Amino acid sequence: MNTSTDLLRSRRFLPLFITQLFNAFNDNLYKTAMVLFVVYQVYSDESTEAAFSALASGLFILPFFILSALAGQLADMRDKARIIRIVKFCEILIMFVGAVGLTLAWKGIAVDRFAIPLLLVALFAMGVHSTFFGPIKYAILPQHLRRDEVLAGTGWVEAGTYVAILAGTILAGWIPVEVAAVGIVVTAVIGWIVSLQVPAAPPQGQPEKLDWHILRASVRLVRDTMHNAEVYYAILAISFFWTIGAVLFIQFPPLAKNVLMASKEVASLFLVVFSVGVAVGSVAVNRLLKGSVSARYAARSVLMMAFFVLAFYFVCKLWQADAPTELLGVADFVSWPMAAVLLLCLLGVAIAGGMFVVPLYAFLTTRVAPEKASRTIAANNIVNSGAMVIGSLLATGLSAAGIPIVEQVLMCAAMCLFSAWLGGRLHRAEDNAATPLT
Repeated sequence: MNTSTDLLRSRRFLPLFITQLFNAFNDNLYKTAMVLFVVYQVYSDESTEAAFSALASGLFILPFFILSALAGQLADMRDKARIIRIVKFCEILIMFVGAVGLTLAWKGIAVDRFAIPLLLVALFAMGVHSTFFGPIKYAILPQHLRRDEVLAGTGWVEAGTYVAILAGTILAGWIPVEVAAVGIVVTAVIGWIVSLQVPAAPPQGQPEKLDWHILRASVRLVRDTMHNAEVYYAILAISFFWTIGAVLFIQFPPLAKNVLMASKEVASLFLVVFSVGVAVGSVAVNRLLKGSVSARYAARSVLMMAFFVLAFYFVCKLWQADAPTELLGVADFVSWPMAAVLLLCLLGVAIAGGMFVVPLYAFLTTRVAPEKASRTIAANNIVNSGAMVIGSLLATGLSAAGIPIVEQVLMCAAMCLFSAWLGGRLHRAEDNAATPLT
C-alpha cells in the first residue's frame, strides 16, 4: 500500500506519529513498572493485588471522564499542534514526580505512606495529560491528510501505539525499577522535542466560547455527538471494547502471578503479546478494507475475540490442574506444557480486537464536520472512560467478593457478545446512511 507507507515519510504525519509513539511508550513504561513492582515486591495477596491493579487503572481513566469535554473544546478551538507541545512539556514535570515515587519505592522509603501515593498521583496526572492529548491524535489526521489517507493514518497511529506499548511493557518487565525512573524522564524530554516538529493545525470554522462548566459541557458534548447513528454506535462499540480491555489488563498481573505461577517478566510478556496482536489486527483490517472506512468486519472480529477469550479461560483451567509450585521465568514458562497454546489464545484475542476497533475510530473523524472532530473524539473518551471505570469497579467488586481471577475471564467473553451486537448495529447504520432516499 503505497499511500500507507508514504505517510511515514511525510512531515504531515511523521512527527505526530513519533510523538504518539513516545507518548504511548512512556505511559506504559511507567504504568507497568509501577504495577509490577507493587504487585511482585510490595503485596502478597491476590485480592489486594487485583484491587491495586484496578485502582491504578481507575485513576488513570478518571480524568478522561471528567475533563474530556474541556479537552475536546480546546482542541477544536485552538491550534492542535500548540496544545500538543504544551501537553508534552507538562509530561516532563509529571514524569519527574513519578520518578521520585519509583526511586523511593525501590529504596523502601515510606513505601505505603508516601511512595505509593506519589506514584498514584503521577499516574492520575498522566491520565490528565492523555485526556488532553487523546482528542488531538485522531482529530488532527483529517486536517493534515487527504480523505483517502485517513484510515491508513488511523491504522498507523493505532498500530504504532501498540508497538510502543509493546516496547514500554517489555522494558518495564525486564529493567530494574531505578532504571525505569530515569527512562521515563528522558523519554518525556525526547517526546517534547519531537512534538516541536508537528505542523500547525489551526482551528477550523468560527471560534466559539469555551464552556468551563465541566459537567454541563460533558452532558452537552455527548448529547450533541450521539445524534448521528454511525457515530453513536461506533462510540458505544469502542466503549465496550475498551471496557473488555480494561478488565483483561487488570487481570493480567495477578493472574500471571497467582494462577499461572509466572514471574513479572512473564506478566510483561503477556502484555507484549497482547500489544503485538492489536498492532497486527490494526494493519490487517486496513488491508482488508483497502482504505475505506467500514464496519463490515466488526461483528465477526469481536465474535472471533470471544472465541479466543473462552479458549484462554479453558487453558487457564487446565493449567491450574498441573500448576508449578514456584514462579516461572520466561524460559521455564515457555517450555511448560500448554504455554504456546496460552500465548496463541492471547494473540488471537488481540488480533481480533485490533480488527474490531481501528475502523471505528475512523468513523469518529470522517462522519462529522472537521471543526467538530476533536469534540467527537472527546465525547467518545467520556463514554469510553465511564464504561472503563465501571469495568474496573466490577473487577474490583468481583475480587472483593472472592470470585477467582480466572473465573472473571468469562465475563469478558460475555461482553464480547454484546460488542458483536453493537458492531452489527453500526454496520446497518452505515448501510442505511449509504442508501439514497427514494
